[in-house]
Amino acid sequence: MTGTNWAGNLTYHATALHQPCSIEELSALVTAAPSVRALGSRHSFNAIADTTGVQVSVAGLPPVVEVNSSAREVAVSAGLRYGELVEQLDVAGWALHNLASLPHISVAGAIATGTHGSGDHNGSLASSVAGLELVTADGTVRAVRRGDPDFDGMVVSLGLLGVVTTVTLDIVPTFQIRQDLYEGVAWEAIEADLDAITGSAYSVSLFTDWGDDGAGQAWVKSRADAVPSEAFFGAAPATRQLHPLPDELADVTTAQLGAAGPWWDRLPHFRLGFTPSNGEELQTEYLVPRQHAVEALRAVRTLAPLVQPHLFISELRTIAADTLWLSPSHSVDCVAIHFTWRMHVAEIAAVLPVLDAALAPYSARPHWGKVFDTSPEQLAAAYPRIAEFRAMADRLDPNRKFANAQTDRWLTR
Repeated sequence: MTGTNWAGNLTYHATALHQPCSIEELSALVTAAPSVRALGSRHSFNAIADTTGVQVSVAGLPPVVEVNSSAREVAVSAGLRYGELVEQLDVAGWALHNLASLPHISVAGAIATGTHGSGDHNGSLASSVAGLELVTADGTVRAVRRGDPDFDGMVVSLGLLGVVTTVTLDIVPTFQIRQDLYEGVAWEAIEADLDAITGSAYSVSLFTDWGDDGAGQAWVKSRADAVPSEAFFGAAPATRQLHPLPDELADVTTAQLGAAGPWWDRLPHFRLGFTPSNGEELQTEYLVPRQHAVEALRAVRTLAPLVQPHLFISELRTIAADTLWLSPSHSVDCVAIHFTWRMHVAEIAAVLPVLDAALAPYSARPHWGKVFDTSPEQLAAAYPRIAEFRAMADRLDPNRKFANAQTDRWLTR
């Protein structure tokens, strides 16, 4: 066995973990192994990275950060964590359009699972992918670019098409962000003005415990040249630095109270210098089409007595539509409903089917890296290109070298 995931709720069954130092070494390893799964920063909460064969990490490949200013792209080694990329990019005068709440996750792992940041006009992290290089099942290196026939199916791939070695990302000129927090956004305001709330800034996150008072905190991230108003839908401006969990110290969170700073030090919720320890938590997230968002929130609110005993906090965010086949925001703008759970493994396992059933009528798609109980039939209905993805995986990996029990269940024929 090769250890556990970040949360510690899973022990991997792999017989070995390899960290090749060259593409040639990686190709030889993939060619020889009957079963392989790529392992990123271990921030997935389900068995997506597990295998009874060998795991491989590309973190040992030579680090690459190559900016192409004329193309507005950067090529990066897939094993880099976003935190290892952002400052180099900023120094060169460039930025990524968005970041996740933690900058400590690997580029390839975040992309493969459809991980996202927030903002009405901001697509997932995968939406900025302009190109990929990967080692396929027979050990050959394949390069694909946006516009190629298979491209939209190959980005959010669940690790089923090969081991990604290099990712080319779209970049934008560097920019400054200010972060203003507000306390007390009532459910009445959220239901009446959700579009206005989420559209009020570059990125907006609402934190709630599903109690009757609504969202205890709103994190409003604005371009530095767009100053938010003091009034925020009936909420009061925060007068001190806050953590999403009211009882936790805020020294690990990115700077608030309207202090402008570089994009990479404001878009995440947590500071780059803060290294998360193995977390005593689980996570679940569903993305629902914006037109169903208010009804979906009402459905979860009815489950508050079931959810609250096991919940640290929930976060509500928005993500723009993309064209990627297995992206949870494929073809539709979404509202994400995120749950950070206490480490109540058995109890959460009992809650998930109820939560999934409550959100199913609203075309909810689960985040591939979190814990969920969505049936293969529901997944097939939620993802209109899933059959095409299965066909592509069968073509690129006919012996299903990169599959595992988890992906087999999700993509049941």
